[in-house]
Formats: sequence, C-alpha cells, structure tokens
Amino acid sequence: METKLFYLEDFTRLTCEAGVVSVTQENGKDIVMLDATVFYPQGGGQPYDTGVIESAAGKFVVEEVRMVDNIVRHIGHFDGNSELGNRVSKWKPGFQVRCRVDAARRLLHSRIHSAGHLVDWAVAELKPAWTPDPRGYHYPNGPYVTYIGSLPGEDKEKLKNDIEEACDRRIAAGEEVSIRFMNQDGMKKISRSVPDLPDGKPGRVIMFGNHFGVPCGGTHVRNLSEIHGLAIRKIKQEGMNIRIGYDVAP
Repeated sequence: METKLFYLEDFTRLTCEAGVVSVTQENGKDIVMLDATVFYPQGGGQPYDTGVIESAAGKFVVEEVRMVDNIVRHIGHFDGNSELGNRVSKWKPGFQVRCRVDAARRLLHSRIHSAGHLVDWAVAELKPAWTPDPRGYHYPNGPYVTYIGSLPGEDKEKLKNDIEEACDRRIAAGEEVSIRFMNQDGMKKISRSVPDLPDGKPGRVIMFGNHFGVPCGGTHVRNLSEIHGLAIRKIKQEGMNIRIGYDVAP
C-alpha cells in the first residue's frame, strides 16, 4: 500500500481523517502508519511536520515523520504510560483517527521553502545561464539554494541587492501560489528544471502567479506576501556550484 498524501493537493491543509494501518515500536519510539496523512515527511530539502494524531482511545504525539517505500511513518509517543500492547489493542487496523499538524511549524517551513523558489525566480531573470541544482536546503538554520555556474569578476554585493529587490517586488505584489499537475512537455514551458516522471505520469508543479513554475513536492505559502521579507545572507562559489544563502523575515 501507499499512504495517501493530502498535502500534495492542498499544501495549506492542516487536518485530516485517516485509518490506522499498523502500530509498531522501533528504537524505543512508537511508529504509527496510516492509510492517509496530512503530515509532511522530511525530504526535498524541507523538514518534517510535527503535531498530534487523536482519537477517543488516546492521543499520539508526532515528533518526526519519514517516508519509506511510499509509506509515511509517524514517529513519536502515545500520551500516558500504558504498555504498547494495550495501545495496539485500541489502535487496530482500520481504527479511525484525526491528524492535526503544528500550524506554526508548518507555516515557518512553508515560508522558507517558498522563499527559496522566489530566489530562484529572481536568479532566472538576472543570471539565466546558471543551472538550478535541486539540492536546496530549506531549514530554519541557514537555508540556501545552489546553482551550477561561476562568479568571475562578479560584484557580489550588487548581485545580492538585485536579488533582494526582485524578491521584495514580488512579495509586495502578492503573487498567488498554486499547484498544477502536468507532463514533462508542460513543465518545459514554465520551468528551468524538469524531472524524470515514471510512466509518463503528471508531475506536481508549484506556480508563482502564472509566470514561474518549479517541480516540487513540498509545502508553500498561499501568497508570496506571507513571506513578509527576504534577505540574501551570502553568495559564494563552491567548486562548480554557487550557493546563495537567504533568510526570511521574523
């Protein structure tokens, strides 16, 4: 089976109903697997969600979320001191529960992630010869995006200011952020990077307005105005790569 991922169709969704598939324990942590989830599992340069899974038979505190073989593993602990066997006897396969994501954590990660793609939009206009590298880092402790290219004789301070100004204009304009599903031919018309899609299936693209799209499976803000502000921390060459560090406003 695969876990149905509600956030793929609505990245602002914070709650969902789901059925229990199994409850296990590993390395001293309880693991709950469901047939569906709204929790984002760590990946794509974005941290996992946290929150709770609730039912009339108890509450599970989600401390970490991972995906293994298309199945999401909610890792954490049950409230209370009951033995695992007692918990499993209540949370049997098919038992209905409600997932609730920590809204503040989700919003912060979404702001940081959208800001990284916003930087990419600015770079696409200012330095179109640079090739995006998908190994971005959208974590609160020093987010950055990377490109394949070079900085010979570049005025880094001017480039830093130009990127910030381009991003600030779009934040002030309040471009809407939306999800589209399309094939590779569609992606080539709006995106600088196009992933391989298995069996020709449509892929998920995050659109900023109608102007700029990025294939992405993560969560984002509804509108670029929710980023509030963006600052370029540093631009530096690392071998064949250029790293652009950025921060979002508090």
